[in-house]
Amino acid sequence: MYEWLRDYQRLMQEIDYLEFELQRYKKELGRWSRGDLSDVKLTEKSKAANLEEIIRTTEHELAHKMNDMRDAKTLISMFKGLDNQILYLKYVEGMTLESIAEELTYSTSHIYKKHAEIMKSIKFAHEINSHFSFPQYHE
Repeated sequence: MYEWLRDYQRLMQEIDYLEFELQRYKKELGRWSRGDLSDVKLTEKSKAANLEEIIRTTEHELAHKMNDMRDAKTLISMFKGLDNQILYLKYVEGMTLESIAEELTYSTSHIYKKHAEIMKSIKFAHEINSHFSFPQYHE
């Protein structure tokens, strides 16, 4: 139903985690190159000896995820219907329901009600999917 929202949120979590890892790797590299571990001798098999390559790989993966995010936003913004507009503005653009009502020229109470209905539908669909095993299509 609104699989795009789940996929978008999953992608955001992946990006957030990659950014966290990248920051952690860079701090660790700093410790080895000019910090408290700069006098410790590394072996070739040591993870710290490969930190620069790990950072490059992580940056590359992050760049791909960011491109995926940009493409997802472009696609999602083209979806029609009030439900999709509400979800896009709330969960992608980060707007409040009050701001969404103003932007879409609906009453705040209508947007609150509509959002509650959407969330109820999503929760119901999630519960149905978690209770039943549907075959997955694989190419």
